[in-house]
Amino acid sequence: MAESADTEQLLDSFKKFAIHGDTKASGKEMNGKNWAKLCKDCKVIDGKNVTGTDVDIVFTKVKAKTSRVITYEEFQKALEELASKRFKGQSKEEALQSIYKLIEGKEPANMGVTKVAKTAAVDRLTDTTKYTGSHKERFDESGKGRGKGGREELVENTGYVGAYKEAGTYDEKTKAK
Repeated sequence: MAESADTEQLLDSFKKFAIHGDTKASGKEMNGKNWAKLCKDCKVIDGKNVTGTDVDIVFTKVKAKTSRVITYEEFQKALEELASKRFKGQSKEEALQSIYKLIEGKEPANMGVTKVAKTAAVDRLTDTTKYTGSHKERFDESGKGRGKGGREELVENTGYVGAYKEAGTYDEKTKAK
């Protein structure tokens, strides 16, 4: 029971890394870039026993000759290859379990994600209350954009000139008389 839960977590991690960064990926196959990311993020690459080059060599060894991706079965073969290299003092089975423990339940880390800049210059440039001229027309009092109405001059067929302040009051004036 415990082993099936472990393989389920391993498969889940495989799928998460397989679709990382690719909107068209199904999660059934993993490319070399995501394989290297998995090994780096899950600390399979330690810099001494396993390097980035070793990871790339193992990927090339387990994939089919004409293929550019590996399946889950090939992924497990690749982990077997790396396990003995990463955990040299352990038996083959113990090393495999140790490498599975490194990967199980992990997901891709987003390192170096661009943050939104909040500096005085950006605040000043995006403050709609400080806009002048025709740019001021593009936003309402709350600072929300008016869309097409703010960019194009839309014609109102009301019969009044554009800046007439008492537009729409004619009927009220004639009824009052």
